[in-house]
Amino acid sequence: MRRRKRQYEEENLDRWLVSYADFITLLFAFFVVMYSMSSINEGKYRVLSDTMVAAFKTPPKSVEPIQIGEEPKTIIKEEKVLQKIKPIDLLQKKQDLENKEMEIIADRVINSLKPLINKGLVNVNHNKLWVEVELNNSLLFDIGSADLESESRSVISELAKILAPLPNQVDVEGHTDDIPIRNEIYPTNWELSAARSASLVRALSRRGVKPSRLTAIGYGQYRPKASNKTYQGRQTNRRVAIVILADKNARRMVAIEGNK
Repeated sequence: MRRRKRQYEEENLDRWLVSYADFITLLFAFFVVMYSMSSINEGKYRVLSDTMVAAFKTPPKSVEPIQIGEEPKTIIKEEKVLQKIKPIDLLQKKQDLENKEMEIIADRVINSLKPLINKGLVNVNHNKLWVEVELNNSLLFDIGSADLESESRSVISELAKILAPLPNQVDVEGHTDDIPIRNEIYPTNWELSAARSASLVRALSRRGVKPSRLTAIGYGQYRPKASNKTYQGRQTNRRVAIVILADKNARRMVAIEGNK
């Protein structure tokens, strides 16, 4: 018997068309979605276009910026107020207030301590940055001592009444002459001047002046006001200065500028 020949089915070469058709369909759907997402709002486009034309072609009628949409009224008001106030004017007003404040404080100290000022035991100087009240050491301390004399209590009480209600920073500076000290407690004039300023700071704080506003400084013999070659000059240099500051860094900045 003859063997039957196997019939081979022909391979279908057009199957790729199915995949291609699916791909084209998906691609079409993708572009449709993209187009729908990127469609322009004609009304908004026209508003923006008209605004740009008005800005670049039409002469401006006012200095106000062109706004797209509404701006909160409170912001507009704040901007107008800030435009009217200049930084230089604000600084000048601050300095004027500080100067006036220093004048008022100086007048109060002078009125309170006028008898001692007339005797030459207290000296008051002021400028726009501070008020300086100089107390002669003979009014406060015995020679070579940092213990306050009992006679000084009334002076310290008067000063505390003026200083207590104020917000200003207060530096208490101790000064001496250049004669070397012969004392077992204080090896140099530096220690003595610092101890004297600390004693006065403690006395003021006990009478109501806020301690955080007080600073005790000892300069010793190194900032004399007069010559130490004469008795009168040494008497002038032995002092404690109470400095009421308009700004807490004012005196230090002036000292730094002076040393340049």
